Amino acid sequence: HHHHHHHRHHDSAASNHQHHHHESHGRAVASSASHCHGDRHHSSSTSTTVSTSSHGHHHHHYHGHHDHGTKSSSHHQHVCPHRAPVTTAVKDVEKVARRQRSSPYPMIPMTEAVSTVLDKASRLATVSLPLSEAQGFVLASDVFARDALPPFPASVKDGYAVIASDGKGERKVVGPVTAGDSPGVRVGSGEVARISTGACLPAGADAVVQVEDTELVEDADDGRVELVVRINSTVTLGHDVRPVGFDIKKGEHVLEAGCVLGAAELGLLASIGVAQVDVVRKPIVGVLSTGNELCEPCTDTLPGGHIRDSNRTMLLAAVRDSGFTALDLGIAVDTPDALKEVIRSALDKVDVLVTSGGVSMGEKDLLKSVLTDTFGGTLHFGRVHMKPGKPTTFVSIPATESCSEKLVFALPGNPVSALVTYYLFPLPALRKMTGMADPRLPSIPVKLAHDVRLDPRPEYQRCIVQLPSMAADGSSSPYPEVSTTGSQCSSRLLSMRSANALLCLPPRGDDGDGSSSQVLSAGSIVQAMLIGTL
Repeated sequence: HHHHHHHRHHDSAASNHQHHHHESHGRAVASSASHCHGDRHHSSSTSTTVSTSSHGHHHHHYHGHHDHGTKSSSHHQHVCPHRAPVTTAVKDVEKVARRQRSSPYPMIPMTEAVSTVLDKASRLATVSLPLSEAQGFVLASDVFARDALPPFPASVKDGYAVIASDGKGERKVVGPVTAGDSPGVRVGSGEVARISTGACLPAGADAVVQVEDTELVEDADDGRVELVVRINSTVTLGHDVRPVGFDIKKGEHVLEAGCVLGAAELGLLASIGVAQVDVVRKPIVGVLSTGNELCEPCTDTLPGGHIRDSNRTMLLAAVRDSGFTALDLGIAVDTPDALKEVIRSALDKVDVLVTSGGVSMGEKDLLKSVLTDTFGGTLHFGRVHMKPGKPTTFVSIPATESCSEKLVFALPGNPVSALVTYYLFPLPALRKMTGMADPRLPSIPVKLAHDVRLDPRPEYQRCIVQLPSMAADGSSSPYPEVSTTGSQCSSRLLSMRSANALLCLPPRGDDGDGSSSQVLSAGSIVQAMLIGTL
């Protein structure tokens, strides 16, 4: 069938036109003209050609005509008019000369991208685990106490169980009552029972006097038995006694669904007799690298044009650091068949697929088209207004009879971009899938230690947050101080070393005169997203 090529008409007055330049993230997508099926609403700046192919449906090829002399054109983004998910035909990727010279994917704002990811991520199924295996999982349902704690009135001190109204004076000693005993003794007027911390208060007694407030009067059997002691303090009813249910009342709401089971939570569950606990299953994450130039990290001598694959090692570690199971899916070469095979096999084993490389604007960047055309995926976004990580791609692959919906995060190939975008997109999705009440990473206000130049895009700089230390005069800053980790070039993995946060920088104000909105000065307060311990 016939192809009609409409090329953009450029007004030569457009020398100052600002194109959205592409980050050199890995290799990236070769796509033929985007096929937007069945849409009839075209904006006036779009020409449409319809060619009927042999299989009987219409391909609409949109090529925008830009008048670059106009003010508005400098903000133009190449947007498919109806903002529907865009697909690219795999069969046309060989036609390199006809690939699109600008991205067909709308550039979406960061907030919209994160919201889209969290909307698509849904909580996984509930599983029941023994308490000993539940650490780090998220509680699936509220827990109520079957029993009270303590289940009996318990002494808080080592000392003597007394009748409070008896007051001070010499008392006959009965007992003893130690922790773990079911007390058989009864305390009558003029008597006390020696008692240990945590032991059950014997019948008749209503308070405890600590051993420090008593003295021995008479013993027997060479000091092995106390016969009479003197009580030297007056106590009130219930003194140093934990009543029944003091810590936890029977039926009390002990833990809420959505909380992560750490040391304190597991201890609490043990104390109320929860042996099996309902938790949310954790997602399994597959990590795949794409690219003909990649070699295994153990390669001694690199062939020409090759580099060692660092992204897979790094992303597998990041996933495991976050508390999830990571599967190593190896390296896929840049051919549609190789990608199809490895993705098909991966989708049988994982809930989430994280890939790096193959999503920008290079002729070997096939990943987007393979995910949408071969696997019927919905492409939710293919470009995000951010730095680094502009070509980050998010695709959901619909559920089939045999398996649930899968989420695919195709991250850029540059190592820093891959790691930064992991924290911003897949990680919040994983946290939501595993049932966390607040899936977003925590952010804190921090004070800049030095000036920072702003970018036209919102930028996420690797940084080190240090908690405020007290000055010699006893004063301290209310804000932690933050310094970036050196050159923030998106290929420079050295800048992630020791970073414990991402500095969230706003886009610079477009005031055109180089004034203050181009630079944030030292001492400014900005947000930092925590990715490590402080």
